Amino acid sequence: MAGAEIARPPVHRITLAQLAVLVVMCLLLAAYDRVFAYSVAAGGLIAIVPQAWFAFQAFRMRGAGAARAIARSGYAGEIGKFLLSVAGFAVVFAMLRPIDGPAVFTGYLAMLAIQIIGSALLLRRQRAS
Repeated sequence: MAGAEIARPPVHRITLAQLAVLVVMCLLLAAYDRVFAYSVAAGGLIAIVPQAWFAFQAFRMRGAGAARAIARSGYAGEIGKFLLSVAGFAVVFAMLRPIDGPAVFTGYLAMLAIQIIGSALLLRRQRAS
């Protein structure tokens, strides 16, 4: 009998929720101020893309036999997440003109809040199962 397999957590749902909230939020903000809206969008994407990369790296392998590879993959995902975040901020602030700096950080922090809340909900749901 083969060992029990643990299902991958549906972390992609967090990314989809972030994207949905970001799109709706930016469409609503565009009616108020376009620069503010695309600055929020840029900040939101700086949070979403690196987190999606990390989730892909961290959860692509399963099983006790792959524990060492899973750990390496998690470390690589975290390093990639950091580098993508730094590069995202650098590109946005160097290339995007005009830009609303506080709006970039507002979008970034809003997506981080959704990520934290979504992760907590997933953990609570998995414990209940």
